[in-house]
Amino acid sequence: MNMKKLEPFSASSPKERARRQYGDRCGRSRSPSRSDGGDPAARPDGEREATPGKPLKTALECEVLVLGAGPGGYAAAFRAADLGLKTILVEREPTLGGVCLNVGCIPSKALLHTVHILQEARALAAHGIAFGAPKIDLNKLRAFKAGVVSKLTSGLSGLARARKVQVITGVGAFVDAHHLEVNAPDGTTRIPFKQAIIAAGSEPVKLPFLPDDPRIIDSTGALELPCQPQRMLVIGGGIIGLEMATVYAALGAQVDIVEMQDGLMIGADRDLVNVWQTFNRSRFANLMLNTKTTHAEAKDDGIHIRFEGAAAPSQPQRYDLVLVAVGRAPNGARIGADKAGVRVSARGFIEVDRQRRTNVPHIYAVGDIVGQPMLAHKAVHEGHIAAQAAAGEKSVFDALQIPSVAYTDPEVAWAGKTEMQCQSEGIPYEKAVFPWAAMGRALANARDEGLTKLLFDPKTHRIIGGGIVGISAGDLIGEIGLAIEMGADAADIGKTIHPHPTLTESVGMAAEWFEGICTDLPPQKKKVSP
Repeated sequence: MNMKKLEPFSASSPKERARRQYGDRCGRSRSPSRSDGGDPAARPDGEREATPGKPLKTALECEVLVLGAGPGGYAAAFRAADLGLKTILVEREPTLGGVCLNVGCIPSKALLHTVHILQEARALAAHGIAFGAPKIDLNKLRAFKAGVVSKLTSGLSGLARARKVQVITGVGAFVDAHHLEVNAPDGTTRIPFKQAIIAAGSEPVKLPFLPDDPRIIDSTGALELPCQPQRMLVIGGGIIGLEMATVYAALGAQVDIVEMQDGLMIGADRDLVNVWQTFNRSRFANLMLNTKTTHAEAKDDGIHIRFEGAAAPSQPQRYDLVLVAVGRAPNGARIGADKAGVRVSARGFIEVDRQRRTNVPHIYAVGDIVGQPMLAHKAVHEGHIAAQAAAGEKSVFDALQIPSVAYTDPEVAWAGKTEMQCQSEGIPYEKAVFPWAAMGRALANARDEGLTKLLFDPKTHRIIGGGIVGISAGDLIGEIGLAIEMGADAADIGKTIHPHPTLTESVGMAAEWFEGICTDLPPQKKKVSP
């Protein structure tokens, strides 16, 4: 492989010795684990001790303390401050925004946008416009991604200052029900609080049988773009794994995907996922379902992986880079919550009520740490609810739908009930599907592989769910989410005039088809009354 050395290494741990040995073979260092912020005072059981030789500071006080500055945390802190509560926000990283803004949602979308344009440029050859082979400069691509992140995180710092939210940087852990200790290089600070909101997030799940090698990365490492691998393995067929597979495949890697279950994007209806799989059949080298990795060995020429299952190759496969994307685990057991009396499950989740209140009445929890779905937009909504409840408002979490989006190519998005949920929960439903092959804008875009599906209550005709697969599905799903929350029925949606020609027309036309009045599809057979 022809790769550039990315950074020098000087320490002598096994991982760093491997980096020196393998040099630029996808050996870019990973960021410190976000579970403990790389803090030497962090203990495995989640307890913290004061930084040796540094004083314990206790001058701070607040009405609301928020632990974690991801989307749920900063939303909670800012809302609490807007409601007149003196607020302190504790974050272990030097910038606000948590995983989402720093090493998750935002940087991944910056990369996905870039490779989407790259793919569109390549596709233009079929339209009579051809470009030369792209020249990929990883340093500039990293700089673009970093610039996007910097704009957002610096903006959050400004919003915190404008609201007089005091930000404390360090690793926080509870010492009792009214005090939190924050470990930082300059010492330990003990903060008394009247109320607290836990927004400590989650971290990538690790596979214990994989060797500790810089060529085996998690989602954070993947976003660093350590190199352009010739051959890459993605372990896990969920949204994160497929998004990163999309990026690296567009940049020229031969990508294999392995998934233990019998399908990808578990949670989405199979008809949506099938469209994605058909479209991507030639993009990825091997898609191994019902298959798992059983052994990995780090050698000079790469990571050698053995598989077991329905699609397992008979011989070990060599990869330049291996991405582990098998899910995320909540950080509930890492913050000393038990010392505050907060109950934490064996898996690290914290149970909350509709106000996001834990079993300790003055302590709330939001975001990944309270359970699925682990999504930033859910966390923001929960953060607002918790802050308002802490301020004495009668605010509860009563969302009828939480949209999910895979920002792959094509995108897959769904909101409300899925068909699988309706079937497993015994919920009666009827559906309407509008194929994008019948939609002018999709044909004009040369992207007519998609479809829009709406689910309705058979008696009331109110919409209860919907899904979209196709370009910009993540932008289109908002209309379906709003329709569910507003209790719209098929007539409401179908009789809403949608602009033409647009992709959002597919939502209106699916509703029209359900009502039997769609003129953009062949005439329907009239239903015979029993």
